[in-house]
This record gives sequence, structure tokens and C-alpha cells, in this order.
Amino acid sequence: MAPTGKAGRYRGSVKECPNFNASQDAEALYNAMKGFGSDKEAILDLITSRNNKQRIEISQAYKSLYGKDLITDLKRELTGKFERLIVGLMRPLAYFDAKEIKDALQGIGTDEKCLIEILASRTNQQMHNLVEAYRDAYERELEADVLGDTSGHFRKMIVVLLQGTREEDDVVSEDLVEQDAKDLLEAGDLKWGTDEAQFIYILGNRSKQHLRLVFDEYLKISGKPIEDSIRGELSGDIEKLMLAVVKCIRSTPEYFAERLYKAMKGLGTKDNTLIRVMVSRSEIDMLDIREVFRTKYEKSLHSMIKDDTSGEYKKALLKLCGGDDDAAGEFFPEAAQVAYRMWELSAVAKVELRGTVRPAADFNADGDAKVLRKAMKGLGTDEGAIIDVVTQRSNAQRQEILRTYKSHFGRDLMADLKSELAGSLARLILGLMMTPAQFDAKQLKKAMEGVGTDENILIEILATRNNREIQAINEAYRAAYHKSLEDALSSDTSGHFKRILVSLALGNRDEGGEDLARAHEDAKVVAESLKLSDVSSGDSTSLETRFLSILCTRSYPHLRRVFQEFIKMTNHDVAHTIRKHMSGDVRDAFVAIVRSVKDRPAFFADKLYDSMKGIGTDDRTLIRIMVSRSEIDLLNIRRVFKEMHEKSLRNMIEKDTSGDYCNALLTICAGDD
Repeated sequence: MAPTGKAGRYRGSVKECPNFNASQDAEALYNAMKGFGSDKEAILDLITSRNNKQRIEISQAYKSLYGKDLITDLKRELTGKFERLIVGLMRPLAYFDAKEIKDALQGIGTDEKCLIEILASRTNQQMHNLVEAYRDAYERELEADVLGDTSGHFRKMIVVLLQGTREEDDVVSEDLVEQDAKDLLEAGDLKWGTDEAQFIYILGNRSKQHLRLVFDEYLKISGKPIEDSIRGELSGDIEKLMLAVVKCIRSTPEYFAERLYKAMKGLGTKDNTLIRVMVSRSEIDMLDIREVFRTKYEKSLHSMIKDDTSGEYKKALLKLCGGDDDAAGEFFPEAAQVAYRMWELSAVAKVELRGTVRPAADFNADGDAKVLRKAMKGLGTDEGAIIDVVTQRSNAQRQEILRTYKSHFGRDLMADLKSELAGSLARLILGLMMTPAQFDAKQLKKAMEGVGTDENILIEILATRNNREIQAINEAYRAAYHKSLEDALSSDTSGHFKRILVSLALGNRDEGGEDLARAHEDAKVVAESLKLSDVSSGDSTSLETRFLSILCTRSYPHLRRVFQEFIKMTNHDVAHTIRKHMSGDVRDAFVAIVRSVKDRPAFFADKLYDSMKGIGTDDRTLIRIMVSRSEIDLLNIRRVFKEMHEKSLRNMIEKDTSGDYCNALLTICAGDD
């Protein structure tokens, strides 16, 4: 029976071919492979336009007509990724999964990512079919092979999932939901060490509906999502498996959208993952995956495949994808609902912001000042000693060290550090020794100095700081440069961009909660300003002023509600729409505000990634973010960085920097995720 989604609708992209004739198709494939060379276009057109059941019938007809195995002939005629994709489509899903797992377990090392993807996402029935197919194809027991190739809690969870015994009852007990949430909290955050068995039992056996309510209850009683606790309490493969299970419980299409995005982003393509997901989901939920993909990544799955692959392989993948959703930023109605819920989650989740640099215990400003003086006295400089002190003290403690150094030695510590250190290390250490407001003021000053203005720095700082931080920056700027920040911005920028920056620099953003009625009116103004509805409230100049005022002065909780209402009203994503209808610095400033409202750590994680990807390093951006976020939310940024880019911030710093500069950055980073 064909899988169906909401309201019983079929959500696969590959549909049953009408007027199907297995013998005719078998003959067409035989002719396409006959003689010298093969007609790859004919092969891909036929196979991608039949569903799996029909392909099996074609295989049987081919055997009857020609006494040959169709898969063997396809393997002989096709090569590389295209061959893997076409042959994968010819197998029943259970046998396809069995082959993927067999390959993952073979050879040196195990492909844990493949195991995790398959076992975390399959239903009970699919799991039973997989175990049977593995037994039939390889005359071996899947559980025994997995036991021999894995270990520890990872192995235990995999064995639980292999049983295919997840509860399927939609009737949920509120008492059990509360008890499970409490048990998970006590097994993790409230326990010295972690009781992995409790996580394995609850996440491996309870129904999806039950677990979704458990996750809601967990957020309520702990103040953070279950994912944060898993990352904090578990590590390695068991952490990755548990996170995959949670993602699939919340939304299987969203899990696969993320897998596809990560398979194609950046340099190179993870073709095994791309093939596996496109084959296995083409008759289950590919339409849902496409919708979520378009919502989360602001581009269609179709366009990303088109840009990232080539030849017959690309053509076959695009046929499995089934359509392009890049209609000028417009969502499917279902995708708009997903986007709406994502804003809702960002508003509800009370994520604790945590820095990586904390006040040093047993702090002694006098002792630290002496260590720093000794490190810079005489011939040579002990950079290691300087790094140890400066990177492992809070900013308040560093300010005390500055005062103590002056009173003990009659010298300016900043001047001494400047004369002893050089390059990126000097900029990093000196940045850490300033107050946050002094550091931001200096970055803004440098962005406006000389020929040209670095608008990206102005946007990054002014779009992400709160009122208190902005007021402190204003005071620090005037004290250091004897000029108001507002005057500096006014003389160095122009037009709408100047108005945005000056508005942000006033630090007058509302600090209250959301106002639903006002949010609806604000969303109408945003829609009118972005030309998604008829202008009905005054001239365009007035409209632009109101739009700017909304984004620059409304509170963050209120803006979240505005952006939700905007989606409900227009079926469009606000950031994507701003990108489409605006340009230049104005566009970049408004997008930065929207991203900061939605998920500020993700905004900074992207900036850090961009500063280190490719050839060369943008050290100024790297230093600016590592210094400015080290005591605010660098731990959150680290975790988001790993989720978004499948590598840890620490690992990327290690590969992209060197020497004492690298050591200092790694100390600030403080851990590997």
C-alpha cells in the first residue's frame, strides 16, 4: 500500500505509471542496453517514472523474456554514481536498506552515519522488513552483525531500534508523559554522570506522539530542549544516534531535509547520502522533505541538486525530486505552516545563553599582574604565559589586572602588550583586554576609517547588540574618539542605510513582550513595504519609515510574532522576501536583524564559518566574534556551528590557524563538540 501523509494524501514524488506494461518496459530496457554503448537517457527516463512495485515486475519480466538478471545488466552498462542510483531504485526498499547497512558494516571501520540514518528513521514495519531482507540476502542475522561491529551504549540503542517494537498507540497518558520527562531530567542534568539506560529505554520504545509531548514537558520543567541535554550529557556515536532519533520523532521530513542539505553544501558532494535519501524517500515523504527544505534553507531541493550534480546522474535525481519549489520565495501552504511553527519554537524555547569564558576561581589580580610583567620583561616574550592569564580570566577580572599592573609597575599594560605581541595574536589579546563596549567602539571606528566603509562590521555589531550594550558602546565611543557614534555614522553612511544604523545606534528597542493585535498590523506594513499586498496606508515614504521603525525598534519577542503573522498572511519567508525585493547594505542590515531575532547564535556561527572556509582566513571577523561572544553565547554558537556545518568550531580553528594565535583561540573556544 502506498504511504500517505496528512489526511491520507500520497506524499511521494514518484507515482505509479498508468497503462503500465512490464514486458514492454523490459523490452525497452533490453534495447537500450543492446549493442555498443547504452542509451542512458532512455534507462533513466523509464526507471525513474515507475514506482518500486512496477520496477520489480519489470525485473521479473526481463528474466522471463531474456533469461538474464536486469540488475546485473544495468551494473555492466552503467558506471559510478549513476549506476549506484539506478541499481538502488531497482531493489525493494527493505533490500536497498539491507545492502546499505551491509556496506556500512563491511571493510575497515563502520559507517556509523549510514547506520544512524536508517535505524533512527524507519517505522516498525520497515524495520521488520529490513531484518527479513538482510537474512534473505546474506543468510546472516542483522542483529548479530551489528553486535560484532559496534560497542557500548551505541550498540545497545541500535539493538533496541532493530526490534521494531516502538509503541504505536496514539492514546497518550499525561501522567506517563510527566513521569518520562522527569525521568529523563533525573537521568541527565540532575545526575552525577548520565543514566544512558533511561534515555535508551524511553527514546527507543515510546510512541512518537507520546515522545513529542515528553519533549514539550521536558522543555517546561528544565527550561531547555531535550537536544541540549543530549549534547551536554552524551558524546560520540550515541549522542549522534539519540539526536537523530529525536529529530525523526519531531519531524522525519525535517531530518531528511537536513541530511540532503548537508550532503550538498560546501565543497564536494556526499553522493552516498544523497542517493540513499533520494531513493528511500521517493515513495514515502519526498514532497514533505521538499517543503521543509525550501522553508529551512531558502532554496529548493531541486535547485541545489541542479547546482551540485551533473549529467545523467543529475537528470535522474531531479526526476526523483519531482519538481522545483523556488517560486520567488513562496511556500507551499504546508511549508508556510512549518515555517510558522519554527518561529513559534524559537519564541517558546528559553535557551540559556552561555559563554565559554568564566571568572577564574581563586583570582588574584596582583599575582596575574606579576606573571604578565615577568612574561614581557627582558629579552623575548613568554606568549604562553600571557595567553594563559588573559584568555582564562573574565573581562571584569582583566580590568582589575589592568589597574593593578598600573599601580604596581607604573606602566600601561595595554601599551606593553602592544609592544611585545604582533599580528593576529596581538589583536586578539588586546581585544580581550578592552571592555566589551570599548572593543565594539573600536571595531566600529575602524570600520569607518580610511577609504571606504566596512558596512558588514557596522551591521554585525549594531544589529545584534541589546539596548544596554548599545548605550555602553555610545559612551565608550564618545570617550575614546570625542565624537558621538550617531554623528560618525551620519557622516560616513547615507540614505536608508544611514537611517537604519542611526536608529539601531540609539538603543531604543522596546523591551516588552509581544502584542498580537499590533503584530498583525505590523506584519501588514511589512507585507505592503515588500510589495506582497496592495499599499493601503499612506504614501511609500511613510510606509518605508514605518517598516524601518518596526524592524529597528520593536522588541525581539514582538518581532518573532510579526514574522509569524507575515508568513500566515503571505505564505512567504520574511528574510527571503527582503533579499528578493531589496539590495545592497539596506538588504543586508534588515536580513541581519531578522536572523538575530530568530536565532542569534546561528547568525554568528555562519559568520565564523565564512571567516574560515575556503582559502585564507578572515582573521578580523574571527577575532571580533570570538572576543565579543566569549562571555555571552559562544557555547551556544559552538553547538549550532556543529549542527549546521558537521564539524566543530574547535576543529576548524585548529586547521585554519597556527601557533600562539591558534592556542589562544582554542582556549577561548574551550571545548570540542
